[in-house]
Amino acid sequence: MSVVLSIILYLSVALIAIAFFILVIYLTRTLKSLQGTLNSVSKTLSGLEQQLDGVTKETTILLHKTNELASDVQKKAEDLNSVVDAVKDVGESVRKFSGSIQSITNSMTHQVEENKDKMAQVIQWSNIILELKDKWQDRKQKKNTERSLEEGYDFKKERAR
Repeated sequence: MSVVLSIILYLSVALIAIAFFILVIYLTRTLKSLQGTLNSVSKTLSGLEQQLDGVTKETTILLHKTNELASDVQKKAEDLNSVVDAVKDVGESVRKFSGSIQSITNSMTHQVEENKDKMAQVIQWSNIILELKDKWQDRKQKKNTERSLEEGYDFKKERAR
């Protein structure tokens, strides 16, 4: 009867080990998937940053050109009083355009700020998961070391007999 209970106990332990191994496999797959998602988010943010840099550079160039145009128009307006009304229309268009660019820049800045919070949360969760993984591996290694030491001690005991 005692032998049957021992066999059942060993089979139970083996079944638990197999279940834990399957859990580890699925957890590994999940972490790899999460890593791919984080890489994708990182690439997306990098692309967004590059686009924002491009828009900023284009806006700067456009503002310089707009300033040059306004200066040229002002010189011509001083020479020709009949063009004053046209210059006023150009100035209003420039102001509206600058307002539109400012609105677009504000919108993009707002979107980047929203994504920063989400990224910070993703990174925090990733760090927690990685810490849990490291702790689990440390415990597993410690158990393996203890088991190896116990087996070595039992072997020496049997040798001494």
